[in-house]
Formats: sequence, structure tokens, C-alpha cells
Amino acid sequence: MEQQSSVFKEIRPHGTQSFPCAIYRTHSVGKGTLVKHHWHDEVEILYFSGGEFRLEINMESFPIRSESFWFINPGELHSIITETSDSHWEDAVVFSPAILSFDSHDEAQIHLVKPIQNEKLLFPRCIAPAHPAFPALRNAFWDIMRAFGQMGEDSAADSSLVTNDLTSQLYIKSSLLYILATLSAHKLFTPVEKNFNKRVETVKTALTYMKENYREKIYISDLAGRVNLNEQYFCRLFKRAIGCSPIEYLNEYRVRQARQLLEKTDLQVMEVCLECGYNNLGNFLREFRKYTGTTPLQYRKQIDMTESK
Repeated sequence: MEQQSSVFKEIRPHGTQSFPCAIYRTHSVGKGTLVKHHWHDEVEILYFSGGEFRLEINMESFPIRSESFWFINPGELHSIITETSDSHWEDAVVFSPAILSFDSHDEAQIHLVKPIQNEKLLFPRCIAPAHPAFPALRNAFWDIMRAFGQMGEDSAADSSLVTNDLTSQLYIKSSLLYILATLSAHKLFTPVEKNFNKRVETVKTALTYMKENYREKIYISDLAGRVNLNEQYFCRLFKRAIGCSPIEYLNEYRVRQARQLLEKTDLQVMEVCLECGYNNLGNFLREFRKYTGTTPLQYRKQIDMTESK
């Protein structure tokens, strides 16, 4: 299944510069990774209508078996895995707390909005239907989806939307503030006691290094050295967090970059091979087939045929 989110720290903007808020709709139609490990500086509210998922946050695994809301705080490493072949939806609102700020320093700004912006308060992890706050959260969440023009299963699948419409933005801001008010009324925010998880930061550092240097030769010693760990311990830590070895993850990332080059450029296969960090064509072809089930030339032909229709 094709992922919907960027790997590592997302560099794409969520929303626009003037209104940093966007929604994402993902339709799950098979088992596998729905959203790869990544993190961002914004708050994310996830809504699962049902199905069987596994949400991984900061090296903790949370099974999802029913309708629920989940909250991702800024900087948290997370991914979503689908564990059933049934068809289900996952919806998300991603926003910067900055859009909720007030010019006037009232009580809400001082004791709620500002601490959230400064990462001094944490959102709750999960709100299930049995919680008294759930109905209000669901109504506000769907008000946001409606303001973006998305509602129900007939809406666009696997999509993301932003809005520059003034009225829509006002509805969205008011709904987000209503969500904050609901969580605050039920005393669901918690103060940050220790906002630095060394193991998570270690993995994030390694992921960032691979993203920035995938064109070069990378050894396990390079990655372990970046985080001041011995190679054996680093590999165990990485696999526990991500689910595969560092080299497997690096190869998958390189193949994804190769696919983009095959889709968007006229580079020869050997040029793509070298551009993506492979010095041996045979190794590149083997890894490409492993993750795509085809060869680079066949993959490009399939893309060309699809675009010509």
C-alpha cells in the first residue's frame, strides 16, 4: 500500500503559510503500512471510524479495534499499520497551534493556547466513545471536515485539502477552539514533565541522516556514530522502533526516490541507480524488484501507459 505521509520529519507544509491547517483522508483497502514513520511540528488529531489498525507512537504500540480519536503531539514519531483487509477510513486534522493564538492575553491564551504552543501541555492520547467528551469532539471534528468540503465515505479518497476561504477558516478555528475547550473542561491536558525521549531522538537523528545522505555510501558505523552508540545496540534499537533493520529501511527509501526519478525525469536507469546511492547496477535492480515487484524499465513503461490513458 502506498503511504500517505512523508518519511522522517515532514517538510511539506500542512495547510498554507497564513493558515497552517489541513485535513487528510486515507482509505485503507489492505494489510500493511498505511503511514510510514515520520514526525512534524504540528498537532495531529486522528479519527478512526473502525477497522483494525496499529498506531505506533514514540516506540509504543497501540491497537485500534473500534471508533476512536487519537492525538499526536508535536515532534512525536508515529506510524499507522493496517491489520485487516477490510475497507476502512482514517481521517486526520493537522494544525499549528499558532492559528489559535489571541492578540489579547486572556486566560485561554495564558493558560491553554500558549502552553500548547510552547509544548508545555500534552494532548490526551486517546478518546473512545465511552468517554463523555467523545460526542462533542466528534461533532467538532466533522464540522472541520465539512468546512474543508469533506464529509462521509463519498468524499475524495486518499486526499489532502487546504482552504483559503475566510468563512471556512473561521469555522475551522472555532471548531478547533471548541475541541480545546472540551478537552480542558474534562481536564484531559497533562503538563509535560520530561519532553525528551532519548531513544526516540536517537531514531529520529538516524532517519534524518539517511534522508539527507542516501545518495552516498552509508555504513552502520556511520549511523551508530551519529548517535554515539555501538553498532549492535543501535541496530536493535532501530529495529524495535521501526520494525526493520537500518539497511532495509535505507534501501526502501532509496527505491522510493528511484521511483520518483523514473516517474518525473528522463534519466537512464544507470543514472537513477547512481543518483539513489547504488554503485552497483545489479544491487539496484535486485532491491528495486524486491520493493516493487518489477524492473525500473517496466515500472517506467507502466507509468507512461497510465499517463497516456
